[in-house]
Amino acid sequence: MKFLVVGVGALGSVYLAFLSRAGHRAVGLLKKGRVLQNISVEGIWGTFEQRVKVIDDLSLLDFEPDLVILTVKSYDTEQALKTIEPLQKGKSLLLVAQNGYGNYEKAVELFGEGRVILARVIFGAQLLGWGHVKVTVCGDDVVIGDPIHKVDETLLQELAKTFQRAGIPTRYDREVYRHLWDKILYNCALNPLGALFQKRYGELVENPYTKELMDYVIEEAFEVIKAHSIPTFWDAPHLYKEHFYRRLVPPTAEHHPSMLEDLRRGKTEIDALNGALVELGRQKGLALPTNWTIVKLIKAQERFNLGLVHL
Repeated sequence: MKFLVVGVGALGSVYLAFLSRAGHRAVGLLKKGRVLQNISVEGIWGTFEQRVKVIDDLSLLDFEPDLVILTVKSYDTEQALKTIEPLQKGKSLLLVAQNGYGNYEKAVELFGEGRVILARVIFGAQLLGWGHVKVTVCGDDVVIGDPIHKVDETLLQELAKTFQRAGIPTRYDREVYRHLWDKILYNCALNPLGALFQKRYGELVENPYTKELMDYVIEEAFEVIKAHSIPTFWDAPHLYKEHFYRRLVPPTAEHHPSMLEDLRRGKTEIDALNGALVELGRQKGLALPTNWTIVKLIKAQERFNLGLVHL
């Protein structure tokens, strides 16, 4: 197959390296002026070095990709979609492999229904340096699917097998949107607190004060889920929390959130996570005090780290 990976950070590096190693025609789209020849991979899925092809301008792409894989941070989604807009005129499908709420919806606005695939990614990857990535943890397979069921199921099943054969554990599921919200809840509870306190996920659970905050984040999120009739696997917050603490946290207990490094650089995905919960709550007249406070704390630290507090 032919792939274009948009954004070659930690996640994009994994996709580009593994697909290239598997013999697929894969190209990475970088920010203007950046270059890359090889990607070194280490971690739980093996160690290898892979030569890769990259471009920094879409006009340099010499084929029509079967699949565009969007792996940029949520705050770069709109700009990335504008960059790849010319591909909308062709037959390429778009796979949204990002954290948070709203990325899939923005992609559908551009590419249209029946051309956008959603991915729930729950493996961790850390960029140790430019062109050097480490796969740190894997809580479950990547789950792909089409929430509105307009992409052919056979194609989606074959695509999942393609990723699986390339070394990225993946499966197809018609209920992918429920899986996405499972991950949104997971990220909202863990990422900002892990970033603020610079702690691993397991440490957050062991501390009764941060664990209580995570409980409040989840409980407020379920107010939003109920108000908006969002489909999830869980009918009540206590059922999700049982799953969260017993099944999701243990395999990722030693993991630091990627938001920690983002926060140090002064820009995070908080608006697509807890910030999205707050906005969805506002639309229904709901106050989410814990999530609201966490958003403000993250944004305050972003400004401190950017040196903008006196502007």
